[in-house]
Amino acid sequence: MQNTKTASPYRLDNVNWVTAIALLLLHVGAIAAFFYFDWKSVAVAAVLYWTCVGWGIGMGYHRLLTHRSYRVPKPLEYFLAICGTLTLEGGPIFWVATHRLHHQRSDQPGDPHSPKDGPWWAHMGWIIFGETKHNATEMMSKYAPDLGRDPFYRWLNTYHYVPLVVIGLILLGFGGLSMLLWGVCARVVAGLHATWLVNSATHLWGKRRFQTRDDSRNNWWVALLTFGEGWHNNHHAHPSSARHGLTWKELDLTWLQIQLLSWLGVAKKVQVARINQQPPAGEEAAA
Repeated sequence: MQNTKTASPYRLDNVNWVTAIALLLLHVGAIAAFFYFDWKSVAVAAVLYWTCVGWGIGMGYHRLLTHRSYRVPKPLEYFLAICGTLTLEGGPIFWVATHRLHHQRSDQPGDPHSPKDGPWWAHMGWIIFGETKHNATEMMSKYAPDLGRDPFYRWLNTYHYVPLVVIGLILLGFGGLSMLLWGVCARVVAGLHATWLVNSATHLWGKRRFQTRDDSRNNWWVALLTFGEGWHNNHHAHPSSARHGLTWKELDLTWLQIQLLSWLGVAKKVQVARINQQPPAGEEAAA
């Protein structure tokens, strides 16, 4: 039974065709990359994966812009947001609004990507068929007004694909088709699925340290793929914490990068949860 929908959302009139076609072409390009294999292109793709997923999503879109778990100077904040656009997961205002909506209604009616609507829906079905994409303006104005007041974020949200196009042209010019396929197609597809696993896998498989009101779980292999985002139960228990891996066994590279910025005096007002700290009342599970 679906959680938020009374009828199947998998209908042609629900398809976001721009998104669907872009994803199809990227996946075709990712497969084609294996026919143009070379180690230099793979190395460039790996560095970009770390930069875009680790810096752009983990440090930027998620822990900084969505939850404001730490503060950095505006130029660095904008740079991290640009890195986030290189994942092709949408502009910063859209991403932040969607994630804040997820936290408010996690695994409840209105959650844009709950596995209670089906694992495939939570993983990527919501991107292609979901109402979130179609009602983006209303959602963004309600859930991300702080970013909406910033002219830079309004521009970047509208033209979020521009940085990726620029990077793609640079890769094509310096490394040819092989570097384009690996640095853009294969790298973007890998990053998308890794991030989508946080929506799907970490609400299905793993351990629960905290009894939150949703089904969030700590999943070590998703954490490895996403530089720490897989410690999802910890995160849902303490959304404003910049640290998601709460023990030494829970590797959280994104937190280590934030901690380094703090030691250097760049990151300020860093919020950190403790392993024995109970979730705020609004995040606790119903008795």
